[in-house]
Amino acid sequence: MSGMRQRLDDLAGVAGGAFSVLAGLKNEAQALAKSQAEAFAQRMELVRRDEFEAALELARRAREATEMLEEELRELRLRVARLENPTPTILLAGEADSSTTV
Repeated sequence: MSGMRQRLDDLAGVAGGAFSVLAGLKNEAQALAKSQAEAFAQRMELVRRDEFEAALELARRAREATEMLEEELRELRLRVARLENPTPTILLAGEADSSTTV
């Protein structure tokens, strides 16, 4: 019986070693696949998702800043136009000019 038990123990050891080897091969295959995918992405000039999202956020902020500056520019142009071409105030008979004091 001890001979049979020894053989089963040996067989279990061999099977355990085989599983360890297979697990190592799996990890190596995954690492190789990841490396190949990254190399392919670089050749194709692809960007990672987080880099793309960061660029989108920068573009969104720049668009918002541009819209704010455009609005400020419109307001400043209106103010300049009013200063260059003031509209005359028409006073009705009997009304006093509010710019003069009595």
